[in-house]
Amino acid sequence: CSVLSFDDLIGFEAGQSSNQPDVQAEKQEIKEILGNAINRLSPQEKLVITLYYYEGLNFKEIAKVLELSQGRISQLHTKAILRLRGHLSKKRASL
Repeated sequence: CSVLSFDDLIGFEAGQSSNQPDVQAEKQEIKEILGNAINRLSPQEKLVITLYYYEGLNFKEIAKVLELSQGRISQLHTKAILRLRGHLSKKRASL
């Protein structure tokens, strides 16, 4: 299982320059939206996202910490990512 980058998660194209002010502003707004969306996740989903993306643990390590199977960690991660993408899509559509 590979780690998605922030740009992968929000769907930015690789060709866009991150030095452009409008791109920077959009990224900042998306970070805020994602932060709010992360806060709406279940406690387990939030913990999995935090341990995976912010602490750099892999699914095996997270499973050990939470005393769950790797399969369950994968399910929680997938569900959380789908929720975050859905929330982001809804926000983008309303902008």
